Amino acid sequence: MGLLDSIKNLFKKKSESYISGFTRTNDVIGKKIRFKARNIDSKSFTEDLMVTLIEADIGYKTSQKIVDIFVKKAGKNSDLDEKQIMDLVADSLRELYVSKDDGNIVYAQNGPTVNLIVGVNGSGKTTSIAKLANRYINEGKKVLLIAADTFRAGAIEQLNNWAKRLNCDIVLGKEGQDPSSVLVDGLRKAKELNPDIILCDTAGRLQNKQNLMNELEKMKRVIGREIENAPHNTWLVLDANTGQNGLSQAAIFKEITNLNGIILTKMDGTSKGGIILAIKDETGIPVRYFTSGENIEAIEEFDFEMYLYSIIGDLSNGS
Repeated sequence: MGLLDSIKNLFKKKSESYISGFTRTNDVIGKKIRFKARNIDSKSFTEDLMVTLIEADIGYKTSQKIVDIFVKKAGKNSDLDEKQIMDLVADSLRELYVSKDDGNIVYAQNGPTVNLIVGVNGSGKTTSIAKLANRYINEGKKVLLIAADTFRAGAIEQLNNWAKRLNCDIVLGKEGQDPSSVLVDGLRKAKELNPDIILCDTAGRLQNKQNLMNELEKMKRVIGREIENAPHNTWLVLDANTGQNGLSQAAIFKEITNLNGIILTKMDGTSKGGIILAIKDETGIPVRYFTSGENIEAIEEFDFEMYLYSIIGDLSNGS
């Protein structure tokens, strides 16, 4: 049994969010690769594979690595059929992705787990925090939100409105307030509320990298002073529609702070889901969650095998 067949049954049980999130990406990767595997000889396939991957916004460097892995796996066999070619492509994508360890989402052994959420304005950061909060609440966890994005007009009010809808505790800053002081207030309030999870919103500025670096370093320092070993996770929110620009954002934020995950938003509106491979390859940062749709429930924990089938599996027969 090939890799794609082995994933198919699992995919059927968990396919809805992956189909809705990656249908457009499958159109530009899976369907095109399958068409070429069906209609050209396997010797000519590698060049077409390279072009397809680049067109899917995976980028030249990562695409070349995938093709090199494919060529090595295919060896001198020039008589591969469509199914064999697709399984080799799947194997190649998986080998590239797993070559860099994801690590685990960190949870505090004692006290609350503090997650610092960063990202540029317009990425869907505040809405993603609300979706995460809802997910944690549905898992039976007590959540505290800290609205420390005091730079963007309306960010505090937006998160506060979500907190009311979710019946969730929140500590609010004021527009223009030092975000680190908001975090201090929130983390001290947490000692009274005893939440399981704290989600900290931050300002999304990239206009001046040095200022952003100074701000985030200060935030991390004050968080660590209030709660030992915090923040436990720092996640970057990226709009999937930005494609290769998202790779640049990930590289900048990785330079500025110790990222250990990405939340990829608006997946249902883009064909650029291949950027997940490029980001992991070039920065080593894994996607932890992705969102697709406006519904508060529309957030899914990232599963690479589900993603793999979503972008190159035959969805007409796989779900």
